Amino acid sequence: MLTAWTFRGLRRCLSLRVAGTASLFVVASLFGVSGCGPKEAANQVSGKVTLNGEPVHGRVKFIGAGKEAEAPTTPDGSYKIIDPPVGSCKVVVQPMPGAVQSGGPAVKDAPAVSGGAKLGVSPPAKYGDPASSTLTYEVKAGKQTYDIPLSAN
Repeated sequence: MLTAWTFRGLRRCLSLRVAGTASLFVVASLFGVSGCGPKEAANQVSGKVTLNGEPVHGRVKFIGAGKEAEAPTTPDGSYKIIDPPVGSCKVVVQPMPGAVQSGGPAVKDAPAVSGGAKLGVSPPAKYGDPASSTLTYEVKAGKQTYDIPLSAN
Protein backbone atom coordinates (compact mmCIF):
# COMPACT_ATOMS: atom_id res chain seq x y z
CA MET A 1 0.00 0.00 0.00
CA LEU A 2 1.36 3.42 -0.97
CA THR A 3 1.22 6.17 1.56
CA ALA A 4 1.77 9.91 1.41
CA TRP A 5 5.22 9.34 2.89
CA THR A 6 6.17 7.05 0.00
CA PHE A 7 5.11 9.64 -2.59
CA ARG A 8 7.05 12.39 -0.79
CA GLY A 9 10.14 10.20 -0.53
CA LEU A 10 9.92 9.17 -4.18
CA ARG A 11 9.41 12.77 -5.30
CA ARG A 12 12.39 13.93 -3.18
CA CYS A 13 14.61 11.16 -4.55
CA LEU A 14 13.71 12.04 -8.14
CA SER A 15 14.27 15.77 -7.61
CA LEU A 16 17.73 15.11 -6.10
CA ARG A 17 18.62 12.85 -9.02
CA VAL A 18 17.49 15.48 -11.57
CA ALA A 19 19.36 18.22 -9.69
CA GLY A 20 22.52 16.11 -9.55
CA THR A 21 22.33 15.34 -13.27
CA ALA A 22 21.73 19.01 -14.09
CA SER A 23 24.73 20.04 -11.95
CA LEU A 24 26.93 17.52 -13.71
CA PHE A 25 25.77 18.85 -17.10
CA VAL A 26 26.54 22.46 -16.07
CA VAL A 27 30.05 21.55 -14.88
CA ALA A 28 30.75 19.57 -18.07
CA SER A 29 29.52 22.50 -20.17
CA LEU A 30 31.83 24.92 -18.39
CA PHE A 31 34.82 22.72 -19.14
CA GLY A 32 33.85 22.63 -22.80
CA VAL A 33 33.44 26.42 -22.98
CA SER A 34 36.69 27.15 -21.16
CA GLY A 35 38.66 25.33 -23.83
CA CYS A 36 40.64 22.46 -22.42
CA GLY A 37 42.42 22.10 -25.77
CA PRO A 38 45.64 23.78 -26.88
CA LYS A 39 45.83 27.44 -25.98
CA GLU A 40 47.01 30.20 -28.28
CA ALA A 41 50.33 31.77 -27.29
CA ALA A 42 49.98 34.87 -25.14
CA ASN A 43 52.62 36.79 -27.11
CA GLN A 44 52.29 37.17 -30.87
CA VAL A 45 53.48 39.57 -33.53
CA SER A 46 51.77 39.56 -36.90
CA GLY A 47 51.81 41.82 -39.90
CA LYS A 48 52.60 42.08 -43.57
CA VAL A 49 55.99 42.25 -45.30
CA THR A 50 56.15 44.27 -48.52
CA LEU A 51 58.86 45.46 -50.91
CA ASN A 52 57.84 48.61 -52.78
CA GLY A 53 54.19 47.69 -52.13
CA GLU A 54 54.52 44.08 -53.36
CA PRO A 55 54.09 41.16 -50.93
CA VAL A 56 57.35 39.48 -49.91
CA HIS A 57 57.82 35.70 -50.07
CA GLY A 58 60.19 34.68 -47.29
CA ARG A 59 60.72 34.00 -43.61
CA VAL A 60 60.52 36.59 -40.84
CA LYS A 61 62.74 36.05 -37.81
CA PHE A 62 62.79 37.96 -34.50
CA ILE A 63 66.10 37.71 -32.61
CA GLY A 64 66.49 38.95 -29.04
CA ALA A 65 67.19 38.07 -25.41
CA GLY A 66 69.01 34.85 -26.38
CA LYS A 67 65.97 33.56 -28.26
CA GLU A 68 64.78 33.40 -31.87
CA ALA A 69 61.31 32.92 -33.31
CA GLU A 70 60.42 32.76 -36.99
CA ALA A 71 57.55 32.17 -39.38
CA PRO A 72 57.03 32.05 -43.14
CA THR A 73 55.06 34.66 -45.02
CA THR A 74 51.87 33.74 -46.86
CA PRO A 75 51.36 34.59 -50.55
CA ASP A 76 49.99 38.02 -49.56
CA GLY A 77 53.07 38.77 -47.41
CA SER A 78 51.36 38.16 -44.04
CA TYR A 79 53.20 36.48 -41.17
CA LYS A 80 52.53 35.53 -37.54
CA ILE A 81 55.34 34.99 -35.04
CA ILE A 82 54.20 32.86 -32.10
CA ASP A 83 55.94 33.45 -28.75
CA PRO A 84 58.60 35.94 -29.92
CA PRO A 85 61.31 37.12 -27.54
CA VAL A 86 59.94 40.00 -25.44
CA GLY A 87 61.96 43.22 -25.54
CA SER A 88 64.18 44.74 -28.19
CA CYS A 89 64.53 42.45 -31.22
CA LYS A 90 66.51 42.48 -34.43
CA VAL A 91 64.18 41.58 -37.30
CA VAL A 92 65.48 39.57 -40.25
CA VAL A 93 63.61 38.80 -43.47
CA GLN A 94 65.16 35.94 -45.43
CA PRO A 95 64.17 34.50 -48.80
CA MET A 96 62.55 31.10 -49.01
CA PRO A 97 64.76 28.30 -50.35
CA GLY A 98 64.96 28.51 -54.14
CA ALA A 99 63.93 32.13 -54.32
CA VAL A 100 66.06 34.73 -56.05
CA GLN A 101 67.03 37.48 -53.67
CA SER A 102 66.78 40.99 -54.99
CA GLY A 103 70.37 41.72 -55.94
CA GLY A 104 71.59 38.18 -55.27
CA PRO A 105 71.86 34.66 -56.70
CA ALA A 106 69.21 31.96 -56.44
CA VAL A 107 69.06 30.06 -53.17
CA LYS A 108 69.58 26.27 -53.41
CA ASP A 109 67.01 23.54 -52.59
CA ALA A 110 63.97 25.25 -54.03
CA PRO A 111 60.59 23.70 -53.21
CA ALA A 112 58.38 23.03 -56.21
CA VAL A 113 55.61 25.55 -56.78
CA SER A 114 52.50 24.09 -58.37
CA GLY A 115 49.72 25.82 -60.23
CA GLY A 116 51.82 28.85 -61.13
CA ALA A 117 50.68 30.70 -58.00
CA LYS A 118 52.45 34.00 -57.50
CA LEU A 119 54.21 33.87 -54.14
CA GLY A 120 55.52 37.43 -53.97
CA VAL A 121 58.94 38.98 -54.38
CA SER A 122 62.05 38.01 -52.46
CA PRO A 123 63.52 40.36 -49.88
CA PRO A 124 66.76 42.22 -50.61
CA ALA A 125 69.89 40.50 -49.26
CA LYS A 126 70.61 43.24 -46.70
CA TYR A 127 67.54 42.21 -44.65
CA GLY A 128 68.54 38.53 -44.51
CA ASP A 129 71.57 38.94 -42.24
CA PRO A 130 71.25 40.11 -38.62
CA ALA A 131 74.49 42.10 -39.00
CA SER A 132 73.18 44.15 -41.94
CA SER A 133 69.44 44.29 -41.27
CA THR A 134 68.33 47.71 -40.06
CA LEU A 135 64.98 46.37 -38.84
CA THR A 136 64.24 46.39 -35.11
CA TYR A 137 61.07 46.02 -33.08
CA GLU A 138 60.20 46.31 -29.39
CA VAL A 139 58.06 43.26 -28.58
CA LYS A 140 55.66 43.73 -25.68
CA ALA A 141 53.53 41.14 -23.92
CA GLY A 142 50.32 40.31 -25.78
CA LYS A 143 49.28 40.44 -29.41
CA GLN A 144 50.58 43.20 -31.64
CA THR A 145 50.87 44.15 -35.29
CA TYR A 146 54.12 45.12 -37.01
CA ASP A 147 53.99 45.70 -40.77
CA ILE A 148 57.43 45.55 -42.38
CA PRO A 149 57.85 47.76 -45.46
CA LEU A 150 61.20 46.93 -47.14
CA SER A 151 63.03 49.07 -49.66
CA ALA A 152 65.41 47.99 -52.40
CA ASN A 153 67.91 50.75 -51.49
